[in-house]
Amino acid sequence: MNLISKLWWCFCLCFFAGKSIVFAQHIPKEELLFLTAEWSGARFDDGRPKIPDELITRARAIGFDDAWTILRNEGYNNQFEQGWQMLHEDALIAGRALTAMYIPSRPDVEKSILTRGHNQGKKGNTNSWPIDLLQKGDVYVADGFGKIAGGTLIGQTLGNAIFNRTGNGVVFDAAVRDFNGLKEIKGFNAFVRGFHPSFLEESMLIGINTPIRIGKAVVLPGDLVLSNKEGALFIPAHLAEKVIVTAEFIQLRDAFGNERIKSGTYSVGQIDNQWDDQIKSDFLSWLKQHEDQVKMSKTQLDELMKKRTW
Repeated sequence: MNLISKLWWCFCLCFFAGKSIVFAQHIPKEELLFLTAEWSGARFDDGRPKIPDELITRARAIGFDDAWTILRNEGYNNQFEQGWQMLHEDALIAGRALTAMYIPSRPDVEKSILTRGHNQGKKGNTNSWPIDLLQKGDVYVADGFGKIAGGTLIGQTLGNAIFNRTGNGVVFDAAVRDFNGLKEIKGFNAFVRGFHPSFLEESMLIGINTPIRIGKAVVLPGDLVLSNKEGALFIPAHLAEKVIVTAEFIQLRDAFGNERIKSGTYSVGQIDNQWDDQIKSDFLSWLKQHEDQVKMSKTQLDELMKKRTW
């Protein structure tokens, strides 16, 4: 290797070493932009996709199974995880993912992370740092490597802080403590691997707003999170509108079909198979009579009607 090559490699090592010092917990904005390149909408200052509030509200009403099927049809087969314990079984969570990754602790690394973070103005223990970044409508999603005893990422105090910032809940591949205290936070829900009275120990924060694995699911910052008692579904931000609009269309189609079957207009066999021109025309007339139920734009509806194979 000649002198110029050696100098170039020294420069690269110094440059990227400097980058790692700055971004060891926070993923660089440039990297987040790269990983979420298919998102073309608004973003938070750190580069995280910002799905519109209106879409999040609409997402709360779509069929969970429909959303899962739409994702599968798009080739996204690793976006669902089940087997959760919940504070409230009947309370849905919907919002944008802010992610955090925890790994088993190692004293030298943990000490360095804490020292640097405190020098940068961060307060308290590392498990509070992601909470300081939460925005309204966010869902705090953390990979805590499935730890339960000693893996309690939050208790009542941090739970209140999360809800005050987001108006939402959490999805943790880990545990929480203070079950009764958390349950008292009206509107807050937690999807976790378990509840345990222990404090957090032998776990350290290694990444904020980085891609993470939640069980068998992949989660990126800004993903649309939908969680109910079936499980947690993580919808890539760039597909959120398509999933929501398509799921809304399916709900309208099902409502029409059920109504016509009950009235005896059509048989189950007619509705449950390819529709002929008469049923299609009837459906379009039905939509005009139920415009208050149509949340998608006319352009979106027309596009779905063109692509629909019935």
